[in-house]
Amino acid sequence: MGSSQTPLLKKRFYQVKVKSLGITSLKELGQLMGQLQRQAFHKAYGIIWDLAMVEVSTEAIASLAQYYDQQLRCFTFRDFQLSPMVEEFEEILGCPLGGRRPYLFSGFYPSLARISKIVQISAQELDHRKQVENGLVRIPRKCLEVKARILAGRGEWACS
Repeated sequence: MGSSQTPLLKKRFYQVKVKSLGITSLKELGQLMGQLQRQAFHKAYGIIWDLAMVEVSTEAIASLAQYYDQQLRCFTFRDFQLSPMVEEFEEILGCPLGGRRPYLFSGFYPSLARISKIVQISAQELDHRKQVENGLVRIPRKCLEVKARILAGRGEWACS
């Protein structure tokens, strides 16, 4: 005769390495913003700036990662699943989409021409500075930070 209890599934634990992002330069750029630019940024992007300045416990992130189900794209605990909806993220970030569609990665990356327009660097210079890692084209952070400081010095905060 079998037991009436359902067998417990063994939980696999993973070793997770959490990298802390160096945001010192981001903080410095934010301090260069005037009150009007900060208000415009808040209106466009909600409280994402405030969230970027929150101290994060890497131990807590590593622990929470044990419960993330990659296939379901949610956190799965013993008796329930936790998966915030887009509307909940809007509320958390304080940034309503206002009819805009959320970003859903579809395998297509913006062109260098589009990026050059946004960061105000010529397409030729971007092409010269781009790097390819694991088949993906990337622009070095240092290059973008230098350009951001130049634009901040001119008081040019708006993106195209």
